Amino acid sequence: MTTADGVVRIAMWSGPRNISTAMMRAFENRPDTVVWDEPFYAAELAATGRDHPMREEVIAAGETDSEKVIARLLGPLADPDKPDARVFYQKHMTHHMIPAFRRDWIAQVTNVFLVRDPRQVLESYTRTWSDVSLEGIGFPQQLAIFESVADRLGEPPPVVDSNDVLADPHGTLGSLCRACDIPFCERMLAWPPGPRKSDGVWAPVWYDRVMKSTAFVAPDNRIPSLPAGLQRIADQARPIYERLARYRLGATPAS
Repeated sequence: MTTADGVVRIAMWSGPRNISTAMMRAFENRPDTVVWDEPFYAAELAATGRDHPMREEVIAAGETDSEKVIARLLGPLADPDKPDARVFYQKHMTHHMIPAFRRDWIAQVTNVFLVRDPRQVLESYTRTWSDVSLEGIGFPQQLAIFESVADRLGEPPPVVDSNDVLADPHGTLGSLCRACDIPFCERMLAWPPGPRKSDGVWAPVWYDRVMKSTAFVAPDNRIPSLPAGLQRIADQARPIYERLARYRLGATPAS
């Protein structure tokens, strides 16, 4: 969806530990794209009082007024490093969209849903933070947003499976670009290592591996063995994952 100002605003809806930051790296490496890392993070923490790594730092560094976040999401691009950018990639965590934040703005952007097998999500998530729940990894919230968008469009919006990206970055990202009505760019396939100015202040806790990365790596297709408590969460998340994954984009040649 290209808006009246000529900007394609892509809202990528994901849960944590879902290659969402690597996807942000891929888009930021495009010369025509500006990114925003987890726009509602500070606002959600401030509104809920939820405990989380670097809570106070995230709140201090971010925007806690959800209305101001929405205004920026829909507003003009303002990146002096990319004055001619016409793509605005927004990396959203679905669990940040609490009921107190209005969602009507979602109709004004191109919505894409990034999914991953919940067993892989949980194994990765609990390496950093042990306090986890089904809502904490965003599966019910992702389904609710997906169904709302699908109802409005009259068809399922694009879904991307993380393992498809890792297995075939060129083909899967090519399909994604087509779905978003933007040209594919080879620079999405590799990026320089290290931090970015666009990274959230929480990067030191969560982004260690991606900051060392330079490209998507082959997927780890093993099925992790989870403790009973985590397996119960995975079992609850499984039907949601399968509901969305049935609509995932197939790889097509990028051009």
